[in-house]
Amino acid sequence: MKTKNEILDVDFIGEQTPLTLEDEKALSDFFRLKKENNIKQKPSFYKSTKKSKNTV
Repeated sequence: MKTKNEILDVDFIGEQTPLTLEDEKALSDFFRLKKENNIKQKPSFYKSTKKSKNTV
C-alpha cells in the first residue's frame, strides 16, 4: 500500500495572541530545568578520557 504525502501550508501553530508574562516565565523555567537535567544525566562516555598506551 502506498502512503500519500500531503504538503501542509502552515504559517502559525497554536494561538495568534502573544504570550503573557506568566506564560513566558513558565516556558523559561521549563527549558532551564530541562537543560539542567540533561547536563546531570549525561552518560559518562561523553566525558573526555585519556587513552592508555598499551605496548606489546
